[in-house]
Amino acid sequence: VQLQASGGGLVQAGGSLRLSCAASGLTFGTYAMSWFRQGPGKEREFVATISGGGALTTYADSVKGRCTISRDNSKNTLYLQMNSLTPEDTAVYYCAARRAGVAKETSLYDYWGQGTQVTVSS
Repeated sequence: VQLQASGGGLVQAGGSLRLSCAASGLTFGTYAMSWFRQGPGKEREFVATISGGGALTTYADSVKGRCTISRDNSKNTLYLQMNSLTPEDTAVYYCAARRAGVAKETSLYDYWGQGTQVTVSS
């Protein structure tokens, strides 16, 4: 199984980014997918999750209203649209897959991508 995250970069505060996660080696539509992030000196934290079919989404309070998680099962790809970015959003963003359904705890995930760096300048 491979999860390849991309789309990170350097952006000014107030800007937007769209992250992607290309999945291979798994039956993508049967896995819940999530985004997590780990800022400098911080633990990895939950950002957003989406069920296998895409009907259920859940967000961390810190990104609710600013981020949208989505997926295209025909392309085996997960997305995270991030708007109104602030320096507090600076982190490495990871995608993760879980066969047993949506969850917020990092320990419950089966597969992880390598991460993509998002840096927001003030």
